[in-house]
Amino acid sequence: MLLVELRRTAVVKLDVDDDAHQLLQETIDRFKQAAQMVVNDGWNGTEDGYIVTSKTELHDRTYDTVREATNELNADLVCAARNRAANALDSCAEKRKDGKNPSKPQFTSDSIVYNLNAITYYDEYATLATVNGRIEAEYVLPDEDVPPTIYLSDDWKKREATLQHRDGDYYLHIAVVKETDDEPEDAENGTVLGVDLNVDGHLVVTSTGAFLGNADYLNHKRREYEKRRGQMQQTGTRSAHLTIKSLGGRFANWSEDYLHRISKALVQEALAHECTHIAFENLEHIRERISNASKFQQWIFRCIQEYTEYKAAEYGIAVEKIAPQYTSQRCSHVDCSFTHKENRDGDEFSCLECGREYHADYNAAKNIARKLLQHWHKSGAGGASSHLALKSGSLNVNGVYTPTTT
Repeated sequence: MLLVELRRTAVVKLDVDDDAHQLLQETIDRFKQAAQMVVNDGWNGTEDGYIVTSKTELHDRTYDTVREATNELNADLVCAARNRAANALDSCAEKRKDGKNPSKPQFTSDSIVYNLNAITYYDEYATLATVNGRIEAEYVLPDEDVPPTIYLSDDWKKREATLQHRDGDYYLHIAVVKETDDEPEDAENGTVLGVDLNVDGHLVVTSTGAFLGNADYLNHKRREYEKRRGQMQQTGTRSAHLTIKSLGGRFANWSEDYLHRISKALVQEALAHECTHIAFENLEHIRERISNASKFQQWIFRCIQEYTEYKAAEYGIAVEKIAPQYTSQRCSHVDCSFTHKENRDGDEFSCLECGREYHADYNAAKNIARKLLQHWHKSGAGGASSHLALKSGSLNVNGVYTPTTT
């Protein structure tokens, strides 16, 4: 029997008093300080000016100094900060290999990673390590039969968590896993929203016909930032260096806020069509299909998926990632499904077999959702009774259309 590991994110709001609130904020500040110190050390950290990306080497170079500078920040949190810094440095090193000139990472987001040594879970609360011992934080949960409550049951194993401070409140994003011999139980009678991501034009297009965001606008803002940063680098003064840091922080904050709004709108689209699942294309396959996508565009795709996943989890909507082939070349009409690379021409899709015409990204979004239904159907997880969400109704895997009732 083949066991499948299901992964979900339980997003839990925390109830903390004023003293605990202050301790958590100070801990986040120290965590960001620790991550920044590691980045500063690893940035051009070798004699030849190369970026240090090895977690082991970064640990040896920075651990004692970071702990002292952060007033003995919990050792596990120091290691988590090092890991976050190492990942950021690795991304920059990859950009340099591609001939890019990335900016040194700046940690501005109010978040912190807790491993199982730094957090302990209980039925109604968790204890978290801070700069001054541990604090208790009670869960603020809805009814027992909906997420995130069901993900905190004994059926799911809790792993590491990310603590985020948003709008004055603290939220735990807890990774939970469960082993099963079948596909997710909620695949039965599920409704899937397909999502296509793009490097130009509309950033997100859904199987329900929603066109969200503007990839061209994001890329334009990025080019403006790079141009301004280049001008400041040529100046070479300390004032210019400080300006570069400020510009980088503002652009990063603006970009993240923009992508948060896109992912929020995407989740709202899923709710409006009563979807139980959102289907994306696997990022690895996006890179293969869009070989000219820049690291920045790949970062955009990753953020949209990550932000959507934890926002959707608050409403019990699962995010699935599939590895489709030819989604942009296949006719999405169930009576056709003819596949040919010449079916698509830019934003236009015109099937050479049946003659039907669609917006190319809308056609791809429907194919992505249908791929997930077909996977469920083949695995016996309820694909035949599940549906693909469309503009004015839904389709099951066999092509039976059900109009939206009002």
